[in-house]
Amino acid sequence: MDQVLDYADDRLIDGCIYCGDLAETRDHVPSRILLEPPYPENLPVVGACKECNQGFSSDEQYFVCLLESALVGSTNPDKIRRPSVARAMKRAPALRSRIELAKRNAGSQTIFDPEEERVRNVILKLARGHAAFELSQACREEPNHFLCCPTSMIDDYDTFEAAHIQSLVGEVGSRNMQRMKVMEAKIMSLSGKETVQNVIVNDWINVQEGYYHYLAVHDMEYIMIRIVIANYLACEVIWETDT
Repeated sequence: MDQVLDYADDRLIDGCIYCGDLAETRDHVPSRILLEPPYPENLPVVGACKECNQGFSSDEQYFVCLLESALVGSTNPDKIRRPSVARAMKRAPALRSRIELAKRNAGSQTIFDPEEERVRNVILKLARGHAAFELSQACREEPNHFLCCPTSMIDDYDTFEAAHIQSLVGEVGSRNMQRMKVMEAKIMSLSGKETVQNVIVNDWINVQEGYYHYLAVHDMEYIMIRIVIANYLACEVIWETDT
């Protein structure tokens, strides 16, 4: 990933980005458990207290093991595509059994019913991390909107994955602001007249091809984080704001 320095007011992020306590450690966003070595350079890091930094580990391990099992339709480590997750499944037979018990068949499909609260914990952690790192915004409160489902369940996935056209620029000096680009767009009116306008484009950030990419948006009256994991799971978290 490109290294972009944050020039926003450092008072916007005070303490652990998850709970607000003293930030004694640094946490990768996304967590390395969601990626495969060799890891990308310049992975985003955010401030976190020790309790939060360690407190997500169990849910994250569950999450990646569930995700990889869903991708291949099996909890058999020999069938898991990611070597690191296959090793984790072998080391944690209780976790494998727990995921296996959540498996059911729906016609020709194998479905794993997730422990929704654990999945939500992981996705919210990621979304809060991206909001802090990219937008210089602490989003510790509950979001106004939460979505997490397979990409196949998104009605218009092309629109979901499209770059965002900004109406307003977010926090001055934030990494997100520095990543934005001004581009020319052709606009066709109802009468058929074509005009060219400059638009501000906020595009997705690809952390590791095939494993993780995300979009961070601070525009008008909302903050939105979109995440796609393993080209399979689509996530969207939105916080409404006053500005």
